[in-house]
Amino acid sequence: MAKGLLVTYALWAVGGPAGLHHLYLGRDTHALLWMLTLGGGGLGWLWEFWKLPSFVAQANRPQRQRQSSVGRTPPLSFIRFVAQVIVGIYFGLVALISLSFMANFYIVGLPLAVGLGVLLVAAVGNQTSDFKNTLGAAFLISPIFYGRPIAILPISLAASITAQKHRRYKTSVGSETLSVRLYRLGLAYLAFTGPLAYSTFCNTAATLSYVAETLGSFLSWFSFFPLLGRITESVFLLPYRIWRLLVGDPGFSNNSFREWEKLYEFVNSFQDEKRQLAYQVLSVSEGATNEEIHRRYRELVKIWHPDHNRHQTEEAQRHFLEIQAAYEALSQPRKPKGS
Repeated sequence: MAKGLLVTYALWAVGGPAGLHHLYLGRDTHALLWMLTLGGGGLGWLWEFWKLPSFVAQANRPQRQRQSSVGRTPPLSFIRFVAQVIVGIYFGLVALISLSFMANFYIVGLPLAVGLGVLLVAAVGNQTSDFKNTLGAAFLISPIFYGRPIAILPISLAASITAQKHRRYKTSVGSETLSVRLYRLGLAYLAFTGPLAYSTFCNTAATLSYVAETLGSFLSWFSFFPLLGRITESVFLLPYRIWRLLVGDPGFSNNSFREWEKLYEFVNSFQDEKRQLAYQVLSVSEGATNEEIHRRYRELVKIWHPDHNRHQTEEAQRHFLEIQAAYEALSQPRKPKGS
């Protein structure tokens, strides 16, 4: 059945951020991506306004014409590559918040989450990529940054480069009923949101700590790039500024601004507490130099390395991860108060 352009625009306007128009056009992967990211943060949904005619034309293309593209390599797309990196980081951050309590999270859970995010973007439209090679690249990179939240970035970059290298057109498959497609999308949506919802409602305090730690780690990535850091901080205040632009209510805006300031101050205060704990884990004074911290870190790593403690592997692994996290926290440049 031919797809209509007017119907597509109507679904785009009514339920675009939820991917209804993509579901109508049979672009289930794109619909799932929009469901999980709310239309790419709204920006992707707005940008699609000019792309809908080409999406409709692609959906109405005869099966024989689609099959002719199989076997050829799609053109390299910089936009798709950037989207793969961003969504990979997004999936990694969500996994860090909701699943980091799991054993071997940085070896299994984190690279799997980031790799699946990259593959989701790679499978948008009529393209796809190699599943094994993309996930393989993610799993190969993860041990290098074991125990560090910053691992999300290199894992996403490696998986995105691999996905682009092995990009190809999808092979044609038989049509499926709407109920089967909705069932598959529902399972994928629950697999993404279920752990996050469980952590939020059943372990709220720990989840808030994970969120603060994740946001703090994310902001610390820009410590050596002040301009990017200021841009990232501006993103935190973006909802307040948009509301003030649209509503223009000074009273509400001031309250809203204070709420967002509280959130940002909470993240910074959590980072201060994290540094205090780090000093205690490494057993160094707050005025310790970088050389003293590094020397103490090397001493403790030798003592608690799991390979040297076969008789108490679990305890050694726990101490080893604590030491690594403490050293990473103290290695980050401290942001001056009020900056």
